Amino acid sequence: MILAFDTYYFGNKGKTVCLAFDDWATSEKFEVYAETLEGVEEYESGAFYKRELPCILSLLQKIDCQMVEAIIVDGFVYLDDENKFGLGAYLFESLHKSIPVIGVAKSNFATLQKNKRALLRGESQKPIFITAVGMELDRAADHIGQLSGPYRMPTVLKALDRLTKEK
Repeated sequence: MILAFDTYYFGNKGKTVCLAFDDWATSEKFEVYAETLEGVEEYESGAFYKRELPCILSLLQKIDCQMVEAIIVDGFVYLDDENKFGLGAYLFESLHKSIPVIGVAKSNFATLQKNKRALLRGESQKPIFITAVGMELDRAADHIGQLSGPYRMPTVLKALDRLTKEK
């Protein structure tokens, strides 16, 4: 099973959605988990994980993670080439390094040069950026490339973004 997470913030609340699917190539068939938490931390520049990590960990408690192959997060695993932790690395550590984490970001992060892969999907000339921990980076990029959908963003990640914003 593969899990993909995203959180949408409104007021002091965070709505976290997880889409669970069984195969990289057939990711349009998924199960939805969702939770809204109150009292979410304010955004802190350079410390986004403080806001999103508690939301993800809370929802993970409601999912049987015994057969999880990987977790996908919206953002970066590392923030520079010296492996400064981003959301994905903090999640990996919180899970006792037991489940690989893949970060998928829509925007580039300039301080990160070699520990990311730019991935072009569909006919887009604008890449998405892949980072990973617990899994070889090229393998992680290949997995994200396999996700279904003809556009820059895989179908499952577009659905995830849409579902987090639904009331």
